[in-house]
Amino acid sequence: MNVMIGVDPHKGSHTATMLDRDERELKRIRVHASAGQVAELVAWADGVKARTWAVESAQGMGYLLAQQLVAAGETVLDVPATLASRVRVLGSGRSTKTDPNDARAVAVAALRAPSLPVVHTADHTVVCRLVVRRHGDLARWRNKLCCRLHALVAELVAGGIAKEVVVNQARSLLENITPDTPAGWERHRQAHELTAEIAELDHLLHETRARVATAVTASGTTLTEIFGIGPVIAAMLIGYSGDPTRFTTPGRYAAYTGTAPVEFSSGGRVVHRLSRRGNRRLNHAIHMAAVTQIRHRHSPGRGYYERKLEQGHTPREALRVLKRRLSDVIWRHLTADARAAGQ
Repeated sequence: MNVMIGVDPHKGSHTATMLDRDERELKRIRVHASAGQVAELVAWADGVKARTWAVESAQGMGYLLAQQLVAAGETVLDVPATLASRVRVLGSGRSTKTDPNDARAVAVAALRAPSLPVVHTADHTVVCRLVVRRHGDLARWRNKLCCRLHALVAELVAGGIAKEVVVNQARSLLENITPDTPAGWERHRQAHELTAEIAELDHLLHETRARVATAVTASGTTLTEIFGIGPVIAAMLIGYSGDPTRFTTPGRYAAYTGTAPVEFSSGGRVVHRLSRRGNRRLNHAIHMAAVTQIRHRHSPGRGYYERKLEQGHTPREALRVLKRRLSDVIWRHLTADARAAGQ
């Protein structure tokens, strides 16, 4: 690699800056986002054979451009937006927020970062991330509608809906309510509308769960062999972990998932604190798997959890230790799956 090309992608245009290994700018270009954007960028970089492209947020705003560059046979790195931002802010004389400075910061970050994920053609990992994100969005929207329905019904009848919203039960309850004021009739009407929306969401969630299961099966993963990990959790782990081979040790993966404690030291005093860093979606997935194991006495994690309680750990501390242990197990399955797929 003789040059690094940093790209600051946007919806309407992309700015690219070419740097040599000494961070000297060789040339710069701004192209409009269009069907010919990749051809224009490749033609601009023509003549430089040993080149690498660094695209900011290649899984976000820069996704389409990065995938098109990969399809054109280019080597592309994914630079996190936070890393590029730090490089720009700390850069001497180039901290101004402009597209050229952003593109330069992306290139410098790619030159100096020890290891950045290489962008590959979208595969089952992307599919898992897409379907599980859709499932999460639907579930959150259903929860919001259910909360609203609870509030409306509680204003119509004492006690409201006593338990979790079930569409048929909600309809039966509403049929037995006869409002006696205009406001009551409006609440009643809106409650019926919310019930219909929840029923539609239930249908969509059912279809989405089936698509999640199909995507997980197609990935050939062994994650579902772990107690407490079903198709939805497995899809989250696959989709948001990305290429597992970039985590050379289980400790690195645990740091990425936020399950590894953070060390703080000063003046010889060393303490370890709960990590709020890492990918919170992965942390949530591991948390759900750990809680599921704790709830079942025959699970492998329940015995481990109880041993930690006997050693004097609080329930929260024991849960955190179990999550750290699960992170290692998940990393081993992910890396084994990646090796099997590469054979």
